Amino acid sequence: MDFMEIAMQRQSCRSYDENRAVEPEKLQAVLEAARMAPSACNGQPYLLTVCTGEKAKEAALLTRGMGGMNKFAVQAPVVIVVSEGAYVKSAALGAKVKGNDYRSIDIGIMTAYLTAEATAQGLSTCILGWLDDEKLRKLCGTTSATRLVITLGYAGEGDKLRTKKRKDLGELVRFLG
Repeated sequence: MDFMEIAMQRQSCRSYDENRAVEPEKLQAVLEAARMAPSACNGQPYLLTVCTGEKAKEAALLTRGMGGMNKFAVQAPVVIVVSEGAYVKSAALGAKVKGNDYRSIDIGIMTAYLTAEATAQGLSTCILGWLDDEKLRKLCGTTSATRLVITLGYAGEGDKLRTKKRKDLGELVRFLG
């Protein structure tokens, strides 16, 4: 699968096959892709906590809200909790001097790599930002802010590929020169 095929196939999964586990080698490939993602000063300012079994269900329940939001998350056999990590000194200095939140950028890039590799492996993902930070920190044994939760597994039978709705390229790109 080339990158554009991955980009066209990847979507937020809303229904997982609860009876199909993620093979360890596929999970390892997804995590290795996350590890290889570029980051400011190669600092990788994040921690991934991989939850499976009952811990995955516990983590998924901590993404519920507003009367049923993310209710599908408990179907996912793997839930990855993404927490902020510490900056390396050079990235911390750059963030302070430039007023830029490099951690958020780095977490976004890593998440893109992770979800792209999951798609290449035939897996589905959903990136969740609605979460209970305090309870997830306790569950994962971390003290850093929880930034995202990523559900991972095989799509359920009813989760068909949807037509992508995106802005026209002309609305997103300007050429100067």
